[in-house]
Amino acid sequence: MPTFEIFRTLPEQIAARLQQDILAGQLQPGDPLREVDLSERFGVSRGPVREAFRQLVQQGLLVLEPNKGVRVAPNPSDEMRPLVVQLRRTIEVFVLESIFDRITADDIAVWDEILDDIKSACESNDLNALTDHDLRFHQAIVKSHDDRDLFTLWQPIAMRMMMQYNRLDDLMESYREHKRILDAIRAGDQWAAIEALSTNIQ
Repeated sequence: MPTFEIFRTLPEQIAARLQQDILAGQLQPGDPLREVDLSERFGVSRGPVREAFRQLVQQGLLVLEPNKGVRVAPNPSDEMRPLVVQLRRTIEVFVLESIFDRITADDIAVWDEILDDIKSACESNDLNALTDHDLRFHQAIVKSHDDRDLFTLWQPIAMRMMMQYNRLDDLMESYREHKRILDAIRAGDQWAAIEALSTNIQ
């Protein structure tokens, strides 16, 4: 399928880089972020950095605390994590049920392409790339729904979960889990697709 170059604004580029650093564990929960330091790092004024902060706060990756500034968001507590998992499952299952009868060959082609990226990341044991492609796979499903509010609800929940991408000893199991989702969708088996999706989100 054709590929298109995606153009990002300066704040979006900074936010994407910081998101990558957070999900890769290079920035840890509670780490402070300062506009002046990042302005120097990226060679920009403080305005784009401030806007990047705003975007990442909306995504749930940063928190703005009075008198403390901006910090990397904490991981969900052991008590809260089951609730976070359930909220994410509820949103994604709702989306998949809603769109299932109108999934197109083009949709499947997009998910197939991301699945190939997931497989490559697993084979090369690249956890950073796997985290990114896993997020893209689920994001593509959620964005298939016409209601944009669903993505707004889902994004901070999914982002916070991705900060703890360490549940699998064998990374190839992530590929197998996502393949089961897509195989069931391709086969038109809605129950199996929902079951596979629910199993993957933990």
